[in-house]
Amino acid sequence: MPKSLGELFDTFEREAFRLETLDDYSRSGNVAAYGAFLAGEPQPEDYNEAWVSEVRAHTSKGRRVYRVHVLARPLTPYLRFELGWGYQKNMTGGEEFYILDTTEQANPVAGAPDFWLFDESITARMSYTESGAFQGADVLPEDRAAEFIAYRDRSMAHAAPFAEWWARHSGE
Repeated sequence: MPKSLGELFDTFEREAFRLETLDDYSRSGNVAAYGAFLAGEPQPEDYNEAWVSEVRAHTSKGRRVYRVHVLARPLTPYLRFELGWGYQKNMTGGEEFYILDTTEQANPVAGAPDFWLFDESITARMSYTESGAFQGADVLPEDRAAEFIAYRDRSMAHAAPFAEWWARHSGE
């Protein structure tokens, strides 16, 4: 069994699913880009290109990379950055995004941690500080996968495709 998140990305065969539950990941990477966004600067052309290339390498082989972000409006400045710059850019590599908006509904995955689920068998539970800094990923035993498949299925059942959601709510 792969031991690290990087190894999981190198070895998955069918799909990689991500559940995002935080309003702020600003200390987890792209810190300079987030600062540029806050300053009103244009998005650099090479923004997030390494991730887009990795995603494209998977999606071009028929693998699915997709995520649900649980959030409520109004959006935090970080979420405006992540959705406006990050998701828009990452979609060019074939990554799929969905929004589970809890502004007017209960959160059907309340208490779920952030995680990546690979091929419905291996889960990497993500850990962050209260200020949004990534602390690491804990690769769980395969017998825990059913719990995270249930989180994925519940979140997808209540989520809207990002492009549709963004068209309705990006100006709020």
